[in-house]
Amino acid sequence: MHEKSLIINGVNVTNIINRNESRVAALIPELIQEYYPDFIFEDLDIQDIYALTLNLIPAGYAQTGSIVLSNRLSDFEINSKIRIAIERVLDNPTRVTG
Repeated sequence: MHEKSLIINGVNVTNIINRNESRVAALIPELIQEYYPDFIFEDLDIQDIYALTLNLIPAGYAQTGSIVLSNRLSDFEINSKIRIAIERVLDNPTRVTG
């Protein structure tokens, strides 16, 4: 996802990822299809929903080969945050009008 490597004291940390990013990205379309099938979301709406959802949940960072303790959020918890994010975006759109 990063265009260039992130280096700290000579150590490449580029591959340390937030495990919840891919989960949120997979769950957003499901919720949109289920609860907002007739609404046309613009690109910026989707980006806002994604970013806001990630800000509403704890980050779950991990590097390749790391031991991940079971503090995983349930899909229900993530879905509830996605719904909050969608409602905020719908109430406060950042769309370009004109």
